[in-house]
Amino acid sequence: MVEQDKKTSFPKSKIEIVLLEGIHALAVETFRKETFSVDLHPKKALGEELARMLETAHVVGIRSGTKMTREALASPRRLLAVGCFCIGTDQVDLEEASKLGIPVFNAPYASTRSVAEMVIAEAVMLLRRTFQKSSSVHAGDWPKTAEKSFELRGKTLGIIGYGHIGSQVSVLAESMGMQVIYHDTADVMPLGNAKKADGLHGLLENCDVATLHVPADETTLDMIDAEALTHMRPDSYLINASRGSVVVIDALAQALEEGRVGGAAVDVFPKEPASPKHPFTSPLQGMSNVILTPHVGGSTLEAQASIARDVAHKLVRYVNNGSTSSAVNFPEVDLPVQGAPNRILHIHHNVPGVLTSVNGILSKAGINIQGQYLRTRNRIGYLVMDVDPKAPAEVIEALSGLEQTIRIRQLY
Repeated sequence: MVEQDKKTSFPKSKIEIVLLEGIHALAVETFRKETFSVDLHPKKALGEELARMLETAHVVGIRSGTKMTREALASPRRLLAVGCFCIGTDQVDLEEASKLGIPVFNAPYASTRSVAEMVIAEAVMLLRRTFQKSSSVHAGDWPKTAEKSFELRGKTLGIIGYGHIGSQVSVLAESMGMQVIYHDTADVMPLGNAKKADGLHGLLENCDVATLHVPADETTLDMIDAEALTHMRPDSYLINASRGSVVVIDALAQALEEGRVGGAAVDVFPKEPASPKHPFTSPLQGMSNVILTPHVGGSTLEAQASIARDVAHKLVRYVNNGSTSSAVNFPEVDLPVQGAPNRILHIHHNVPGVLTSVNGILSKAGINIQGQYLRTRNRIGYLVMDVDPKAPAEVIEALSGLEQTIRIRQLY
């Protein structure tokens, strides 16, 4: 195990927060209200530069550009937690973070409304052929015609993935007069008048607009491939604002070229530029019936503020009282306000006998346990104890010395 800082407790004013990639000012304000020290950087950092920035950090906040690899997680001796100020956590080695006792937090639902609104806007633009007409006018033409332009009202929207975003798209679509059908692998309760479709192919065959809202995993990889696209109609449209791995882009391009699909709006791609300085290429470029956007479904000022508020709050709770609610890689414990003057946070390997060993050490030292919470997740156990009196240094050292201990922290 990587050697951690010998200190197990830190005054608030000594908690160091490093925020990268221009995280919203609300996060900075939240941390400074706690009298934490905040080191703010506008860009991502990698390699030796990242290691230098995190040398004494207790918490790091990142977006999607900074990669918290195994090496990056191992270098800072004091790192307590990682905050991903975005939806995904692919940029963090979650397994390694768990091994080191570092919970990772994100904001999976903070940009839900922003994505849902963009999907509805794109459905309108596709059905009205707004993008093509705008391009024509820019080129000096004047295509004033109602041909192949339709209202949203009365059309059928097919939602693939009826989770937090999909269900909100459903509500917005119904409010505009659309019929909604959905497909989800889970048995979810529909909102409003939405109806479950007869599988993925049944959905694609019976909707005017299909929109994807699924996670990136082995079950969704290439789910919209050449075969699936054969179930779409020549006058129907596809929207993908979920994950780039879900749609086979070459197959979609071919279906569009052959007129087997009416058009598409794509916000996410299998390969995306590492930064705005890098070029982007796709077989969908140049198609007048395709709306391309640079992964901005959740990129609104409102969403960024919501993300900053959400993730910062989770990090503050973990630093101040040990709560790990909604951590993506860690046992989840939603802790009450500290009931005793002192709280011990013990992160350990999930094996039998840990609780007995810990309680034995505390009992031998004459320390009373006023409250105890234990949760496990895969190979990690998280034990929280409110104790009185404060555990002296030799007790913390004894707990640290247990073979099963990953790391320990005392709050007082």
